[in-house]
Amino acid sequence: MAVGVIVGGAFGKIVTSLVNDIIMPVISVITGGDGYKNLKYVITEGRAAAEGQAAVEEVAINYGLFIQNIVDFLIIALCIFVALRYTMKFMKKEKAEEEAPAPAPEPTAEEKLLTEIRDILQKEAK
Repeated sequence: MAVGVIVGGAFGKIVTSLVNDIIMPVISVITGGDGYKNLKYVITEGRAAAEGQAAVEEVAINYGLFIQNIVDFLIIALCIFVALRYTMKFMKKEKAEEEAPAPAPEPTAEEKLLTEIRDILQKEAK
């Protein structure tokens, strides 16, 4: 289980890098923007420190980062779905092979003879 956690963490980093470094820049070029990371709705603008006043940080809703996280999640969910689907298909195939009935053995000469005798006796009884 520990190996799964470590591999999962590394996979998460790979997907995050894929989204941040490959997918989002391509989407930014297509949409003509400078990147989803910079998309935000500013509630209160920030101000630099002035004489006697403290600096005010910007208060904003970063919906661009939210979009990136959604794309991360969708890619990870798709990969897990595909992996589980193939795993379940493989397990189902193995189970079907195990449960398949063995073919009936060929009757021996003695069994064939007894079957013929039974059939003849049934015909005579009618």
